[in-house]
Amino acid sequence: MRVVLRRAGRLALCAATALSFPAPVSTAFAAPARDGEPNSQACEALGFRAAAPNEPLSVRVRGGRGATRNTSLAMAPPPAPPVPTVQPRMAPSVPPNAAIQEMVVSSAKHPQSGATRMAGDIETERYPHAQMNPIKRVAEEPVSTFSVDVDTAAYANVRRMLNDGLRPPTDAVRTEELINYFDYGYERPTDRGQPFKPTVAVMPAPWAADHQVVQIGLQGYDIPRAQQPPLNLVFLIDTSGSMSSQERLPLAKKALNLLIDQLRPQDHVAMVAYAGSAGAVLGSTDGTQKLKMRCALGALESGGSTAGGEGLALAYKVAQQNFDPKAVNRVILMTDGDFNVGVADPNKLKDFVAEKRGSGVYLSVYGFGGGNYNDAMMQALAQNGNGTAGYIDTLNEARKAFRDDFSGSLFPIADDVKIQVEFNPARVSEYRLIGYETRMLNREDFNNDRVDAGEVGSGASVTALYEITPVGAKPSSDPLRYGGQAGRAPAAPAGELAYLKIRYKLPGQTTSRLIERPIGAADVYTRVESAPESARWALAVAGFGQKLRHDPWVSDRFGWSEIGGLAQGARGQDPFGLRAEFVQLVRSAGEAKSVNE
Repeated sequence: MRVVLRRAGRLALCAATALSFPAPVSTAFAAPARDGEPNSQACEALGFRAAAPNEPLSVRVRGGRGATRNTSLAMAPPPAPPVPTVQPRMAPSVPPNAAIQEMVVSSAKHPQSGATRMAGDIETERYPHAQMNPIKRVAEEPVSTFSVDVDTAAYANVRRMLNDGLRPPTDAVRTEELINYFDYGYERPTDRGQPFKPTVAVMPAPWAADHQVVQIGLQGYDIPRAQQPPLNLVFLIDTSGSMSSQERLPLAKKALNLLIDQLRPQDHVAMVAYAGSAGAVLGSTDGTQKLKMRCALGALESGGSTAGGEGLALAYKVAQQNFDPKAVNRVILMTDGDFNVGVADPNKLKDFVAEKRGSGVYLSVYGFGGGNYNDAMMQALAQNGNGTAGYIDTLNEARKAFRDDFSGSLFPIADDVKIQVEFNPARVSEYRLIGYETRMLNREDFNNDRVDAGEVGSGASVTALYEITPVGAKPSSDPLRYGGQAGRAPAAPAGELAYLKIRYKLPGQTTSRLIERPIGAADVYTRVESAPESARWALAVAGFGQKLRHDPWVSDRFGWSEIGGLAQGARGQDPFGLRAEFVQLVRSAGEAKSVNE
């Protein structure tokens, strides 16, 4: 990769390539500030400035195929007197990975490019298409297995659409991500070696007569701040033209500044930006140099196409060059997911990040904007990169992600977390898992430690709901004529509805551990009103998600007013107003128009 500079001296070159050069000796200036509000004078001293609107600084990165593209980085003018030309040690080039180099897609050949879409047209956004989980008969398939999911992207994205007066497309609603957006106040574990404490409640299903809902909650161990390992982060920032509006790159920079606020001296951050090509913006910088990080962010501008695959490759290479086995090594991607140059196939990118996951570098993805938002891409990257997927629609959501949920987003307490539930055919005739359609596993995957599953961060919780049909209630399908008695499991202990197993690996380990417990009569509440507040709130959010998805198992008698009433009665302590906001979203959903109206 060759960098061509115009009107830039040695200091600007260092800023563009994020390299370390000996600083000129001078006694004329005081030591630069370590943090504070970025301003032109402070940022120029560090080698960064925002370009004037009509005077973009030509910092061009020549890509591997000969095309020269603007990296959208503005830098400070060179100091006087001019510094003699120095042959720089260049930023790391894109690694020759077959998964990245195999496919090049120009924006002209990519009809889903953001340039062809109208902003706000949610019909052109892309989401994973997953079939709803079916109802299963316990006599035929008593075991359900899935990977946990602590992502929350779907909730903020659904909120964005409802606040615009539109009901979201079905595929945009992942009910488990709506449920897991909220804190349920589960009892916390005290042993880091067994980082989960399960909570279970069984109560009537408010949307289906004679059915019940099993709530399974896992509360993660909260690592004390003083014991959290160092962070080795690479901010990977999409600076393409599709990121130009206020709710995209400007909001992404504000969000990353909130994350910078949380850094400690032992933490390190590097930055990579990509538009038509990828380039390093800031070398690995310790947590005492926050102002330098803020100035580097402030120098980024949007423009050009989106070489997201090239950006990912470079970010991983930077992370691996600075890899610290005692730290949390993670790439944090900020994008609308609209890759239209280089590799744009989610399957190819999925394979690439899955390969890099084995190196110990994880990937978290945060989405921005609407109209060209590629949620399918975001999910493919996050799920295979051992990271979380979030969506930032407002500055308040950025505060939640990078301040309130900072530990849960960045410090893993367990990898490859799987849940398996075996239902007792003597007590339960049918079940269906609500949500988690993209996280389903085969029964045999539960004991296979080579099968990837979800990551859970410090202090985070996971909630899953099953709707069950008790024996004696009318089932949804006829029993088998020739079911017989062959192969029937031994009778379960009296009163057991099901048996819960949780399998997980401690970070850095390859052998899983097991937590298990029965689900029995002591977990049952005969009335919704008598169930714990957390269970009632989860029911309300689950009903909301199913109603938005038009799930056929939700009765028409369980409408928006019933969902709102159930939520209102379970608001409890709401210090940040998130539950009050949800109640208003339920009202908005009842008034919103379909995307086809």
